[in-house]
Amino acid sequence: MNNKKSTLRIQETDQPAAAIAAMSGGNYGAWDALTRIFKHGEDIDPELRNNAMLPIQALDAFGIYGTDIYVLYNDICQRDLPKTLAVIKAASLQIFSSDVLKDACSRQDYSGRELVPVFDLYDKIRYRFPNFNNK
Repeated sequence: MNNKKSTLRIQETDQPAAAIAAMSGGNYGAWDALTRIFKHGEDIDPELRNNAMLPIQALDAFGIYGTDIYVLYNDICQRDLPKTLAVIKAASLQIFSSDVLKDACSRQDYSGRELVPVFDLYDKIRYRFPNFNNK
């Protein structure tokens, strides 16, 4: 991960708006998804109460930016924020390969859906973290 540090787009000291702008790369769909993650993430994942930027920082560490973020949220997770957060969390915890996730997100022809077992990952996160999306 130290090799990736020099290519990160955001720093821990960045304000959320600046980080979201850097990560979205001018793609409105990515900006919308990241804004939703930041604003509503802690309602879904109580562990984000102290760091709402954690999923966004994870995407940065994975090298997933711009249109690829939109593909994750819109195409792969079908605009379902809890499932999007579960997939990011699963990759962060190495329950699912972040490299496979990055590959899936780079596919704009919906073929990435076949690579990411969204429902299975959601169920695994819910099992491991009973308070995840428990409302």
